[in-house]
Amino acid sequence: MGFNAGLNSSNATTTYYSAERSISLNLGASADYYLSDSWSLKLKLIYDRKGWDNDLIQVSGFDPIEFPAYERTNVNLNYITVPLMANWHFGSKKNWYLNFGPYIGFLMNAKETRLDTDIKKEFNTVDGGLSLGIGVKIPVSDKLKLFIEYEVQGGMAEIYKNNEEGDKNMNIRSSFNFGINFLLD
Repeated sequence: MGFNAGLNSSNATTTYYSAERSISLNLGASADYYLSDSWSLKLKLIYDRKGWDNDLIQVSGFDPIEFPAYERTNVNLNYITVPLMANWHFGSKKNWYLNFGPYIGFLMNAKETRLDTDIKKEFNTVDGGLSLGIGVKIPVSDKLKLFIEYEVQGGMAEIYKNNEEGDKNMNIRSSFNFGINFLLD
């Protein structure tokens, strides 16, 4: 079993204008089931904030055709994400690991920050894609290890419900995590 906290950097793979990466925190729990000394299956449960910063929104009260007015905002998409990954342990003491596999994310809420507006109805409630990571476990005792890992998630599902523009918008997120693992007997 493991618990971690980390720093996320996220954006959408395509946007119609240049939005910036959003930086936020994530929290997670994991279970690692060893199949051999080199391979395990790792299941994670992560609270992920995805989204982007410095997006443009149209301000109401203006004619959008004759005189559109826009302001900058941040888009915060909060997910519960569940990756299932194959974990390959390597190195002389098998402390290093690479992992890869699919993930599914469930949208908990979505807000834009300028007007503090709930925009969840604009987004699909399920996200999915592939996850890839690398990390190292640092032994503290026989049953306790600290870990540091870097993980990337690349979405494969459209995030908007009604995307009429034709470009596919998918989540992309990277994170740098610190955590602790407990060996259960």
